[in-house]
This record gives sequence, structure tokens and C-alpha cells, in this order.
Amino acid sequence: MNDTDRQLLALLRDDARMSVTTLAEKLRVSRATVQNRINKLEETGVIVGYTVRLKPEAETHRIRAWMGIAVEGNKAPSVLQALRGDPNVQTLHSTNGRWDIVTELRADSLEQFDRVLGRIRLIPGIASTETSILLSTHKV
Repeated sequence: MNDTDRQLLALLRDDARMSVTTLAEKLRVSRATVQNRINKLEETGVIVGYTVRLKPEAETHRIRAWMGIAVEGNKAPSVLQALRGDPNVQTLHSTNGRWDIVTELRADSLEQFDRVLGRIRLIPGIASTETSILLSTHKV
């Protein structure tokens, strides 16, 4: 991957619906070059998909939270596997420092959120957790 690829990815992160023509103009390369690079990035698995980002206000009935998870010993792989299968787990991040894993959780109600927390805390290998509900978002 070279600088043009990195610039292309940065533009697509900002707006994945940007036309190939616009991308080519911004990168100062031909449309064919942009299309070929996108195809190559998709084929090699660098680009694995495209998605929609919503304003936080668009999901008014969604509860979102960050959960820090401390894992016992070398059980991180099995904990991550269990978390991947949970429909309320939005993202998973391995980290250093106090928490081994940080995850974003989503639920439709406080009752569902409570059930999610209880379910996650029962996963074998989890030593402790700390959860913070997201109250507002200031940058998307």
C-alpha cells in the first residue's frame, strides 16, 4: 500500500459514497487508477465492506455503553470468541493498560441492557468489568 492508497482510504472513510470521478479529482489521478486501486484493495481484503454511519440522534431508543473487561490469565481468545457471538456487542478492541478488552454495547432498553451485562459477566475467563453508558456524542 502506498500514499495514494492511504489517501484513497481516508477519503472513503469520510464518504464511502464519493464517486470515482470525485475521488480521482481529489487524488489528482485518473478514474481508472482509482477504480483499479479500489478493486485491488477489495480483492486483497484491505477493504472488507462499506457501511452507513448514523447520527446518534437517529437511534433515539438505543442505549450505548463502553465496557472495559479484565481477562483472567491467557483466556482472551476464548472471551473474544464468546463476545463476537453476542448480538449486543457492537465493537471489540484488545487494549493494554487496565482493561484487556474494550467493547461497545448496544441495547434497546435498560432491561435489555441489564440482561446483556449479566450475560457478559458470566463468560468464563472474565475477571472483572466496568461499564459506562454513553450519554452524548460530540463527533461522528
